[in-house]
This record gives sequence, structure tokens and C-alpha cells, in this order.
Amino acid sequence: MAALILVLGGCSGEPEPVPPSPEVGDTEAIPPPGQSETPETPGPGVTAPGIRLTAVPRTDGSFDMVEDVMLFAPVDVLQLQVPTSGEQLPGLMTKTAPRASDLQLLADDHEIPLEATTVETTRDLPLPSAATKIRLTYRLTGTTVRRTPQRPERAAAALRPLIMPAESTLPTTVSVSAGLLNAVCPLLPETRCAVGDPPALTIRPDIPVAEALVVIQLDLP
Repeated sequence: MAALILVLGGCSGEPEPVPPSPEVGDTEAIPPPGQSETPETPGPGVTAPGIRLTAVPRTDGSFDMVEDVMLFAPVDVLQLQVPTSGEQLPGLMTKTAPRASDLQLLADDHEIPLEATTVETTRDLPLPSAATKIRLTYRLTGTTVRRTPQRPERAAAALRPLIMPAESTLPTTVSVSAGLLNAVCPLLPETRCAVGDPPALTIRPDIPVAEALVVIQLDLP
């Protein structure tokens, strides 16, 4: 089957996309740090320098995120930023308002208590001691735009690592657990970064973190 082409802007004669609405009574929590349901596999972000970002979509358009990071050198401050890039996001994606909430942090396998667990723009997060291996878990909301009211499950969303390390070339792999239809990376010279065809579609691995902004098209669960 030919790869689907991601169209983020409204087409002639099609209704304008509408933002998703949270489900009433949706209180499911993100799993605590270090309690992943699946065993870790080796690779950048886990056993070698890099970032591994896993996004689990939810019916309301939010994502449960797990971000494993291994740095080249220890740091004592993490710079965090939600996936907004102004004019770098195409079409209606510029109208999104991403927010990371329920943030939990492991640094060198130690759970770090956080006074503030929400990131809405950029934020510096001091660590009690310098660390090389980081795991962030959080709920990402406000980054999704639904295509049409007639197909509310069809949506587009922007994803990027929450952590913005000083090493701009740190290899980054973004994966979506289900429903992925296409992916573009607007900061790369070759913007289409989908690999394969649905339902086995994946996103190109090892993107330098400074360019690891991924706009996906997906069917929400």
C-alpha cells in the first residue's frame, strides 16, 4: 500500500479541524517512573548516548510519554521545553498550546521529587546532583488537532523531546505505540520522516535532537 500523505491544512470543501475535547472522568494515571510495562531494549537513550521518546496516544488526543535520555556528560540542570516551534509548525498546528503535566523524574535511577510537575513553555529543572541518565514520564496535552468532525479519530499532533540538552546532535528516536499513519519532520532537509507503510509505519530513528520535531498523522484509539 502506498504511504499516506500527511495534509495538515484544511483542503477546499473540507471542514476546518477542531481541537480535541478531554473525556469526562478520565483519571487514568501515568505509570510511575521505572515501572514500564515492557522491558527496556538496548540502544540510544538506554545503553548509549541519545534519547528514546515513546508516545502512547489516548482517545482524548493527549499522549502518555516516556522519555529515556542518556547524555555524553553529567549535568545538574535540565532545560525543558514543550513542542512549540512557532512558524516551524505547519498550518493549524501553530494554534496548538502544548502542556506537559504529571511530570515524574528519575536521575541516574533515583526518583527526584518535584515541586512543580507542569511545563507549559520552557523551564530549567535543577537536579540535586549531576546525572547522566534521565527518565521523564508525563502527560502531553494540547498538541493535537483533529482533522474533521466527521472523522474525529483522525488527527495530527506535534511531538518532540521535553528535554533540550546542550548536545544538539544527540541521536533521538521517536515512536508512537499505535495508529501512526504518517510523519514529517519540518526541521530536516528531507521533511518526510516516515519509514514503511501502515500498520507497520515507524519514524526515522536517530534524528539529531535539535531537529527532532515530528508532526504525525494518526488515528486515535
